[in-house]
Amino acid sequence: MDDKVTITDVAKLAGVSKSTVSRYLNNGYISVEKQERVRAAIAETGFKSNFFAKRLKTKESKLIGIVLPRMDSVSVGKLLSGLARIFEPLGYQGLLLVSNLSAEKEVSSIESLLQQGVDGIIVDSVRITERHRQLAQNSGVPLVITGQSEAGLDCIKIDDYGAGHMMGAYLRGQGHSRAVFAGVTETDNAVGIERRKGFLDGFTEGENDATVDFVQTGFDFLSAYNKAADILACKPSVIVGATDNISLGILRYLHERGIKVPHEVSVTGFGGYDVGAVVYPALTTIFFDYELVGMKAAQFLLDKLAGKAEHENLAMPLLFVERESVRNLKKGTPGESYDLRSMI
Repeated sequence: MDDKVTITDVAKLAGVSKSTVSRYLNNGYISVEKQERVRAAIAETGFKSNFFAKRLKTKESKLIGIVLPRMDSVSVGKLLSGLARIFEPLGYQGLLLVSNLSAEKEVSSIESLLQQGVDGIIVDSVRITERHRQLAQNSGVPLVITGQSEAGLDCIKIDDYGAGHMMGAYLRGQGHSRAVFAGVTETDNAVGIERRKGFLDGFTEGENDATVDFVQTGFDFLSAYNKAADILACKPSVIVGATDNISLGILRYLHERGIKVPHEVSVTGFGGYDVGAVVYPALTTIFFDYELVGMKAAQFLLDKLAGKAEHENLAMPLLFVERESVRNLKKGTPGESYDLRSMI
């Protein structure tokens, strides 16, 4: 058999399941009789350079499983760049699986990677379930989660509450009292709950006249664009997208209808995507260093593989980026007054 042998080939030849082969490669328990069958199948199908032979000799595959929520995302691209900067010089390769924003598919992807004998797994998670917890605690393979956080699990993420609070306090300081928060569902704890809660607290803290309406969108540009009419019906002075992508969809809608930003309505986002600096007006946002998240997650995983009890500082910096898309209402409101609902 050629050197492109798969775990399925070995399992079929040995007459066992793929999970049995995976347990063998990960030094898990299988019967002596099955050990001999798997060992014989590996010997028959492999070469010294073969993955399985390497795994048996070195006890490591140099493969890292990576589960991503989607591929068409600026933040995911930055995260992958950060992972590669740490893993590639050390000879590690990534096995990428995409969950399509499904927690259930996220779990099945983790299970699939465990069967393929990866050294460790990084999951950019949409939601942590009980099955996530079980796999993280019982699989015997280090698992690091980005994007979400939970006590007892190895996680690294942006301070979503702190970012939301920072944006809320800034907009209040600019004289805004009526906002719409365009965000995703609470199934995403980080963006759907923590970031939104931080904004609400920062915007309304000690302010009796402050109001925040919530309009649900998806993460994608088009769903935000399609919800823009509902957002404008709330007559906000400022629209806050839970991500830059959401804000860009709203900016497009406003531009097509001749609604001037920030003169008639202000718009902000979160993420600090490069495109936010080149659209007009340039988008006020909070920059998240997703590449640094990837680098820290990779090093965190390597530390766990090396058995280190202490890890480097996992805190992530937040950088407020003030551009052109927010109007300071405390400086007065010169010129014409507009009724946004008449422009929908």
